[in-house]
Amino acid sequence: MIAVRIGPDWRLVAVGSPGYFTAHPVPATPQELMRHDCINRRLDRVGGLYAWEFEKNEEEVRVRVEGRFTFNTDNEMVNAALQGYGIAFVPESYVEEHVREGRLTLVLEDWTPKFQGYYLYYPSRRQNLPAFSVIADALRERGPEPLEPAIRIRPQTQAIPIRGFPCRRG
Repeated sequence: MIAVRIGPDWRLVAVGSPGYFTAHPVPATPQELMRHDCINRRLDRVGGLYAWEFEKNEEEVRVRVEGRFTFNTDNEMVNAALQGYGIAFVPESYVEEHVREGRLTLVLEDWTPKFQGYYLYYPSRRQNLPAFSVIADALRERGPEPLEPAIRIRPQTQAIPIRGFPCRRG
């Protein structure tokens, strides 16, 4: 098998608005979330609520939180946290700007380690189609630099339309 990294490391973080934390104490441990109004996530496929997962010094903790709101998507959870309805547990990339600009406050940061990024796995013993190679190369994680196009069509070449994808020249 060949593994191609297609995404950076990431983590889930607990955030709340400064207004929420003026009325409620900042939690120091995951267990203290039980005394907070948390914004839950409903798992689409199983229908249950996500148990928030934390880890510190090899101690793993899963907390089933409670709150007034339950959503299916991260955007709704972030919006509820921004409006002061409680603490949300969402991917850090969704809230980086809000945290940087002071609209949200990160809590329990030392309890939220990073996960490895996503990988594309495919067999090494098989001849891959050129189209698959183009896709794998386009998805390849290259760090903070923007991705370069995987293929360029020269103006003198005739582009062959692929069903569902518009054809561009240049």
